[in-house]
Amino acid sequence: MTAPVVNSTGMGENPADLPKDLPRVSGNTVITYEYPLNERVRTLLRLEDLFDRAAHFFAEQDSQDHHAALLTLFEILEVAGRADLKSDLLQELERQKQVLLGFRSNPQIAENVLNTVIADIERASAALFSMTGKIGQHLRENEWLMSIKQRTGIPGGACEFDLPSYHFWLHRESAGRVADLRAWFAPLQPIREATAIVLKLLREGGKPAKYVARQGVFSQMLGGRMSQMVRLRLPLDSRFIPEMSANRYALNIRFASFGTESRPRICDSDVEFELTFCNL
Repeated sequence: MTAPVVNSTGMGENPADLPKDLPRVSGNTVITYEYPLNERVRTLLRLEDLFDRAAHFFAEQDSQDHHAALLTLFEILEVAGRADLKSDLLQELERQKQVLLGFRSNPQIAENVLNTVIADIERASAALFSMTGKIGQHLRENEWLMSIKQRTGIPGGACEFDLPSYHFWLHRESAGRVADLRAWFAPLQPIREATAIVLKLLREGGKPAKYVARQGVFSQMLGGRMSQMVRLRLPLDSRFIPEMSANRYALNIRFASFGTESRPRICDSDVEFELTFCNL
């Protein structure tokens, strides 16, 4: 791992509060596409996306936004239900901590910032370690929530005649719904914080380079060197969409033109883009 550009992750807030989502777009000039190259990173990216979505709806006051937040909570419960997620995160945080400790006394690294990141990792590890039982067990033991989860798996299954008690909850004052959502989300906050730290370090674990896809097609041999994630950036006003596939031997990218009325068509023009191979 090369010396990272370390900065604070912004963790350590009240665990009952859902912090703002991490930006996917740098300023307003580029759009970033991330392609996971193993199942663990795939799971972390899904969790990040779900937590960010929940944070958006959580911050609103309308009952329909809180309904969307609850549906997202059920999705988080399913994705985070992997038996080894907690141990994977703990192991990775400890490994990253040891790597970062090795950068102490490095004149190219701001020591105060490095210490902040290490403290964030230690705090996230302690919060994860203190979690007992299966992830989301507090939700699975709530019969009322599980009855809603079961009905929302059916299209239109959360109508008032199906779930009158849920209909009543949606008509409570916003402050009451927020208090409930805060209580249901809070025990999952250590998963979100650990996920955010690992993905942040992963994104910083690579150097971007510029490439050109001739007639919309790009291939690069990897020679058995397998990264954990590929990040591709295009100008925000580009109408090209990357379709990526990879294995331990090669990365292949095809650019298609965007359209909402038909399937994307492979473009026949050259496409300039930025590519980063990310590793922890």
